[in-house]
Amino acid sequence: MKREQQAPLPVYHSKRPAPGVSHCGGLSDTGAGQRITVGRSTTRGSNVMSSHNAWSTLPLSGESGKLTRPEARLKALQSVQQTELDPSGTWEKEGEEEDTLTNRARHIVSNRLGQRFVDEQVETPAASSLSLSSFQWRKAAALGALDPPLTNTLFIRDLSKEKRGSSRKFRGEDAGDDHLSTFKRLSLLRDGSLEEKMHWNNCTGHPSTFGLVRDSAADMCDSAIVTHLPPSSFRSSSQLSSSHGPGFAKLNRRDGAGGWSPVSSDRYQWLEVDLGERTQITAVATQGRYGSSDWLTAYLLMFSDTGHNWRQYRQEDSIGMFSGNTNADSVVQHKLQQTVIARYLRLIPLDWNPNGRIGLRVEAYGCPYNSDVVSFTGRSSLLFRLSPKPTMAKQSISLNFKTLKNFGTLLHADGQSGHSIALELEKGKLVLRLQTGKGALLQHQSTHLNLTVDKSTLWVQIPSKFAHWDHDQISVGADLILGSQRSARTSTNFHGCLENVIYNGLNLVYLAKQSDQRVTVQGNVTFSCVEPVSVAMTFSGPHSLLSLPWTTETVSTASSQGGVVWIYLSRAKLCLRLYKSGKTQQELTTGSSLSDGQWHSMELISRRGHVSLAVDGEDGASAYTNTPITIAKGTHLYFGGCPIEDSIEGCRNPFSSFRGCMHSLVVNNQPVDLIMVQERLLGNYSQLQIDMCGIADRCSPSHCEHGASCSQSWSTFHCNCSGSGYSGATCHSSIHEQSCEAYKHRGNTSGFYYIDVDGSGPIRPQLIYCNMTEEKTWMVIEHNNTELTRVRASPSKKQHSAHFEYTSEDELLAAVISQSEHCEQEVAYHCKMSRLFNTQDGAPHSWWVGGPTGGQVQSYWGGAQPGSQQCACGVQNRCLDPRHQCNCDADHDDWTKDSGLLTHKETLPVRSLVLRDINRPGSESAYRVGPLRCHGDRNIWNAAFFDKETSYLHFPTFHGELSADISFLFKTTSSSGVFLENLGIKDFIRIELSSANEVLFSFDVGNGPLGVRVKADTPLNDNRWHQVRAERNIKEASLQVDELPAATQEAPADGHIHLQLNSQLFIGGTASRQKGFRGCVRALQLNGVTLDLEARARMTPGVEAGCPGHCSSYGSLCQHQGRCVEQPSSFYCDCSPSAFTGAFCDREVSASFKSSTSINYSFQGSKEKTHNHSTRAHASVVSDLSFRAENVSLSFRTIQTPALLLLISSYYGEYLTLLLNKQGKLEVAYRLDSSRVREVLRSTVGNLANGLLHSITLNRDGDRVIIQIDENMAEYFNLTSDVEFNGLRSMILGRVQDTSEFDPDLARIAAAGFTGCMSAVLFNTISPLKAALLHPDSSPTTVIGPLVQSRCGSPSGGSPAAETVHTLSGQSGSVEMGQPLVNAVKSDSALIGGVIALVIFVTLSASAIMARFLYRRKWTCRSQDVKTVKPDDCPELPFSSQNNSHSTGSSENQKEYFI
Repeated sequence: MKREQQAPLPVYHSKRPAPGVSHCGGLSDTGAGQRITVGRSTTRGSNVMSSHNAWSTLPLSGESGKLTRPEARLKALQSVQQTELDPSGTWEKEGEEEDTLTNRARHIVSNRLGQRFVDEQVETPAASSLSLSSFQWRKAAALGALDPPLTNTLFIRDLSKEKRGSSRKFRGEDAGDDHLSTFKRLSLLRDGSLEEKMHWNNCTGHPSTFGLVRDSAADMCDSAIVTHLPPSSFRSSSQLSSSHGPGFAKLNRRDGAGGWSPVSSDRYQWLEVDLGERTQITAVATQGRYGSSDWLTAYLLMFSDTGHNWRQYRQEDSIGMFSGNTNADSVVQHKLQQTVIARYLRLIPLDWNPNGRIGLRVEAYGCPYNSDVVSFTGRSSLLFRLSPKPTMAKQSISLNFKTLKNFGTLLHADGQSGHSIALELEKGKLVLRLQTGKGALLQHQSTHLNLTVDKSTLWVQIPSKFAHWDHDQISVGADLILGSQRSARTSTNFHGCLENVIYNGLNLVYLAKQSDQRVTVQGNVTFSCVEPVSVAMTFSGPHSLLSLPWTTETVSTASSQGGVVWIYLSRAKLCLRLYKSGKTQQELTTGSSLSDGQWHSMELISRRGHVSLAVDGEDGASAYTNTPITIAKGTHLYFGGCPIEDSIEGCRNPFSSFRGCMHSLVVNNQPVDLIMVQERLLGNYSQLQIDMCGIADRCSPSHCEHGASCSQSWSTFHCNCSGSGYSGATCHSSIHEQSCEAYKHRGNTSGFYYIDVDGSGPIRPQLIYCNMTEEKTWMVIEHNNTELTRVRASPSKKQHSAHFEYTSEDELLAAVISQSEHCEQEVAYHCKMSRLFNTQDGAPHSWWVGGPTGGQVQSYWGGAQPGSQQCACGVQNRCLDPRHQCNCDADHDDWTKDSGLLTHKETLPVRSLVLRDINRPGSESAYRVGPLRCHGDRNIWNAAFFDKETSYLHFPTFHGELSADISFLFKTTSSSGVFLENLGIKDFIRIELSSANEVLFSFDVGNGPLGVRVKADTPLNDNRWHQVRAERNIKEASLQVDELPAATQEAPADGHIHLQLNSQLFIGGTASRQKGFRGCVRALQLNGVTLDLEARARMTPGVEAGCPGHCSSYGSLCQHQGRCVEQPSSFYCDCSPSAFTGAFCDREVSASFKSSTSINYSFQGSKEKTHNHSTRAHASVVSDLSFRAENVSLSFRTIQTPALLLLISSYYGEYLTLLLNKQGKLEVAYRLDSSRVREVLRSTVGNLANGLLHSITLNRDGDRVIIQIDENMAEYFNLTSDVEFNGLRSMILGRVQDTSEFDPDLARIAAAGFTGCMSAVLFNTISPLKAALLHPDSSPTTVIGPLVQSRCGSPSGGSPAAETVHTLSGQSGSVEMGQPLVNAVKSDSALIGGVIALVIFVTLSASAIMARFLYRRKWTCRSQDVKTVKPDDCPELPFSSQNNSHSTGSSENQKEYFI
């Protein structure tokens, strides 16, 4: 059917059950165009359009984009009705596809990099390519709650912290489905537990909602809304005959030919229904043409409020195609996942019965949409005075809005106390400002704010002071309050439409329409909203093309020559290339960032030999050339690309085809009627979508997880994971380990590491210290006061309270404690007439709060049981007074203490401490709460052994609809088997060992089975542990095995994205009768959650809990001859045969030697007290300690020559020496026959006494000796004497005390000792230096002279900085009386420094005396001797003093929050 060339501006009015109408105010203007101009939207740096259709001014970066002033664009808008909001304002695009308009605001929250409260400000940066100022109704929401929250549980997305597509719980009002509609809504709701809900909208052409609103009528909104419409409400692209017209396309009707059929069956046909007013649509149904073989098998559903700029309905998985019928009579109904609010519906056939043609009958279901609408001109507003003041427990504000401006105040609410709320648009971002007066604040409570734009929600916590609202005035459309000292700024007034402004159940717009006395109208306010109309077209594919004829005779001064002009995008700039036969090619470039997804105007003018190319009018850029352009009549203009046929002369496109949207074409001052083009009455086109901008906003909602930013091209989106701590196509998988244990078994040493306790879950990674110096690996989490803190008596204080703020968040603390095998926290109370608990029956004098989520009151102390009011001495029956259960409860006037470890995980961590017996005369006390320490990862070693191929474990259904990551370790000797499988009706997910050297990850989400394979070069069934990491998201699937390169498989474009499973999850077996897995599976995690394989295995026949054999895989981690020792779960490295120590025998043991230093290691295990006994007699007892071979290694650093490095002697006068001669060269002397002189083996390696670190290795086997120094070539020697080294007595490092057995030259060198550093000394399996330093009391070593442990700088050792050891406490006192000592050098030094500086300022002599005095006092107080020190004897004890009743926590005056 032919339609009118010019459609009137549609004006829609509101419909209400009560009398009265409301609308969104009139906005219109017209302009004229000339030459060739076009408005367009792009997303790619060369020639790709944006994935949204909005006149948006906010680019992807979140900053304001190019603004197009109306007066600069009048030439481009002739005869196309547009809306001009202000001559100096911002132009926004009005027609937008539904998927775009409803998702834009959603993305603005979901893809934020930071959101801010500035005393109280929340802003929603437009991280997507769309802003809130396109003329569409916007949907947004904020909801807040004061702890404790309500009882109903709602799952929302925490987009500020969530790492990755997970859901986060909060408690608040149960929110129903957010409906995808043209309206966007904002609401702010608060109640007794302070729930805030905010519904916002920008008058953008289709409403938008800010809020979590339950549509209680949605379940009943299912009435047929098409069947009663008159035939005039139906339109179509064409009709086969009058009896096949669109008016006959009603469901189950047999009028006419029984339905609608077009002239030709192709994808350019459509059927349109005008519902008469904006209506809520919940379902559609189709039927074929009655009594025929004509029906649709697939179609698209479009909707609009104006009959132009259609938007395509897309389901949640981005599928836009609806399945149709299989015959002419059956009815196929589709319930819309997201409700649509629109006036017009259009169905576009995609496929039909191949044996018939297009035939259609249709019905839509829904209900009326009620609304009250008001429009503002930018100089108008409504002021509401609320009387009486609201006293309701729950307060709420909600509204819808749309606008073409990217700034303006939507709402401002004020109270007499100064508390206020302001909702504003700033540069296309929605900003919520909260300001408070000087009223009283609630203590120890917090407010939850949930900010929602469309369907993306941000959950944040704000101070409880925002709970006190006493608003008595609300200004809508402007920041103006009666009686306020400040005046409204008209430059920030709102210019656009608002809908359904509700405050505590009052419809403010309705009140204004009824001229309620509580409403004051400022300026020109109208209750209607005029929709701007324009026609856009979408170049959706590489062959999309528009061809228009040039119909005007052109007069040119230039000679007629052949040529071609290209206008294209390159690197986000607009380029013009001009080519004329026989002349040099010319190019012009202008503009920048034109692929930002925003609308831009382009104007090309050729006049009098002068060519200009301009972008975005006066606010944009332009370029010029003096080469004229001559276009002859009959020439064709090609938009988007060239025809496929090679026969078309003059169109050879050297660039990629344009993908994106255009509208408002003006050619030679004549606007192009695209509706005529659509009806084939003007020009020609191919694969072009007219009257819609069909760009999909692929970043709204953002599928980039964990705060990663989203950008897009025409066909896909990209996630920037930098700085997020996650990786993958959607930044889903964590790059950090989940525990210190996991880092340790990657070969790391002690230090700070980022720990991500839940992998891809919502808890963000945090920096934690890992202590790996012991057999156990400790996670150490500090808090704000781990020092010993003095509490002084004060009659004015009833109690002393301390609050402990940990360096990690509560969620991480709870997860660490839960997954650790053991946790502990040291507590100590030093007391002098200050009781701790006193009695078991009475109320305790002190208590502490510990445990998860705020904790519970505890009345026991370290070493005792919860609730016992005991200390460790009471459990051990060792208290000073047996009548009491704690030393401090004896109430002695001398110092004593109670200390111990809190080890009950359910009461950890300690969050606060209250001491009450502190105000009696003479009472003194001090306390210390150490850091939280945990060891043992219960997840990493959780394993199960599948003994048979038919055995398996089953778990509940795996839910990984949009993102799924699976990781585990396996070891097996089988060549194949299924590790994991979960099935749905059609969907499935499976990981299997498909062959001895290949792992297969396969799945189906409705697009057909896909698989990702990783093939290893070596067999994977080698009975060693191998790690598998698989991930599937809406963009791709990936699989990695061990450290092999990951394999990926891209997901189909615009396909199904939800993985829908409904059966049990099988581990080690399969429900599809495939071969099960035989072997071990360990540390199985799905989306960051560890499955307890061992617990399930204990209940399952054929499966064993646990799986030994870790050393076969991890034994190589034990270095320097350390031995791997198996444990039931895990392993450890036995370093006893090594000269090194540490978790992996990788930390060197070294010491600095002075010339008098001597270490004597006795091979017999007894230290000789005298040398008068018979050597021969003693040798007969130890004749078995003889060697025909030995291995000696050591490292050293020295500048001494000559110098003895090592001497090994025997009871038979035999010995072995390693020394440096006068030239610094190594000499090895063997005397294996006491009747012969020693044999000296001299190395040819140069001077070793050069102060550098050198390593020596000596290996003897019989008479063959091999010596290697550093990286030099090994040197070989042969001994001529006896090869038996008999009766070994001692090994000496450094100075030899008795040299009588040696010849004079050797005796002189041995007596001079060794000066320097020595490390890693090893004789066979004996390390004398390690024994002397680490086990001086239990080892057979004697040390004479100074021996200081140091680091020689061996490359084998770890970094000193990485080996920092966190001890449990500073100096600890004993149960007996003793002054509590504090290791607080910083505070002590600061005190001394301040005193010294003051005294120096007075006089030089006095300063010297005072410094000497303080210096002596300082070291007296810090002495670690056993002697008793009274507090009064040392008044400057460096306690962490706390005179206030509360310790300093986080600042209550913090004004900014970054979300």
